[in-house]
Amino acid sequence: MSRYRRNAGATFSLKYHLVWCPKYRRPVLVPPCDTRLKEIIGEVAVESGMTVHTLEVMPDHVHLFVEADPTLAVAEIVNRFKGRSSRLMRQEFPALRSRLPTLWSRSYYAGSVGHVSAETVQAYIAAQKGV
Repeated sequence: MSRYRRNAGATFSLKYHLVWCPKYRRPVLVPPCDTRLKEIIGEVAVESGMTVHTLEVMPDHVHLFVEADPTLAVAEIVNRFKGRSSRLMRQEFPALRSRLPTLWSRSYYAGSVGHVSAETVQAYIAAQKGV
């Protein structure tokens, strides 16, 4: 696998660490819900052209390390995962409907992950003036 991906107009390496929780941080992501959630996340990623590098479903939160095209904003990526999974999980597991008004809380954590540190990028940009 190449270090960079390409589309029609860009060469990129955009990877994100995403974390989100069920409403009220309830520990509802237990078997068989956790397995189904992993399947749904995989389906959404394939349909959207994203690559899931790592996925862990804990009883009260989800950790996802995903690579995406620059045409997708981080908020859109999270909304795709949370939206589809909430709808399908609540249809397939009625207990989730009775215990929670919605499956996911409105918030999430997103952190970008790169191959170089912020200091390296700053030094590179500063060095360009002298070129």
